[in-house]
Amino acid sequence: MSLQNSSDVTVPVIRPKGDQSLGCSIVDEKGREIPITEDMIQKACHDLEKRLVKPAEQK
Repeated sequence: MSLQNSSDVTVPVIRPKGDQSLGCSIVDEKGREIPITEDMIQKACHDLEKRLVKPAEQK
């Protein structure tokens, strides 16, 4: 049985606070490292959702 089909396997979910770094960074145009936070990822996801185009209905 693979892990994909196993229902008895649990994976703990750890949610950092909004301003807590996730352990990775981006580098800005001046070469500075900027920690990526949960808030940054949530904002990016919300921005993408706003641009989502629903597919046309097939008849």
